[in-house]
Amino acid sequence: MNGKMVALMGGTGFLGNYVAQALLSRGARLRICGRNPQAAFKLKPLANLGQLQFARMDATDRRSVEQCIEGADAVVNLVGSFDGNLAKLMGEAPGWMAEAAKNTGAMSFVHVSAIAAEPEEDWSNEYASAKHMGERRVTEAFKKATIIRPSIIFGKDDNFLNMFGELISKLPILPVFGPEAELQLVYVDDVAEAIAQSVENPGKHGGKTYELAGPEKLSMMEINRRIADAQHRKRTFLPMPDGVSATFAALPGTPMGSDQWDLLKQGNVASGDYPGFEKFGIEPKPLGLFLDKWMTRFRKHGRFEPRLSA
Repeated sequence: MNGKMVALMGGTGFLGNYVAQALLSRGARLRICGRNPQAAFKLKPLANLGQLQFARMDATDRRSVEQCIEGADAVVNLVGSFDGNLAKLMGEAPGWMAEAAKNTGAMSFVHVSAIAAEPEEDWSNEYASAKHMGERRVTEAFKKATIIRPSIIFGKDDNFLNMFGELISKLPILPVFGPEAELQLVYVDDVAEAIAQSVENPGKHGGKTYELAGPEKLSMMEINRRIADAQHRKRTFLPMPDGVSATFAALPGTPMGSDQWDLLKQGNVASGDYPGFEKFGIEPKPLGLFLDKWMTRFRKHGRFEPRLSA
């Protein structure tokens, strides 16, 4: 990868930060493309002179997408959202990216999708349908593309653990939506490494689909309890009936939309129909390896908190 140009589409987000670091360490040059490229400026101290470029991109504008890919040796698509025109953003746009990558002679194309409950494009869940449309459009345009389907990704600066950590630190009684739903949370560094390997070795990973999931299945109730334990707090968790959860998700301004609720109640675990981390020589790391340290900042007395507190 030394000196090769990699276009990171949607590379300004949580996962993009880690993928960028994995590729920079391999000597790749990066063009980080996104609606707000300045969000990735924090990567500058990690790069050598001339190793980083930043480009403003509107993923719903085909010409904008094509301009970002011009001259790239490899392309990684990290664009994802629960808001906006999902069919265009995650269904059509990945196809444009794959076509542009093929036309410019890119050696590899890696498309980050997601583990979803159903493979049918006409499923009523708009997010899942868009993701699967994107996969199809990519593989049609770039035959040797690598499809990466991660489970819910966790990390020190994620929006998942930190959201629950904040709520648990403040509220003595908390509702739990989908309490029995099982998740295989996957560590962000592990996912980023698999993506970097896919970019680096298209001969081995091109044309394949991978499901990347963590080493343990945890219910939403277990995850909440683990977070509370890591904060040294006693909390009461109330399992919410599905009907109440669906009504809450349908309300405007809530942290969980209807698509997210629909996916949550189905669970988010690897199907077993596709290879996973073993093909990359990666042993996925469990949540417990990090949680106690990361929740220290939410404790009442930080690292000096010896006992359960209110």
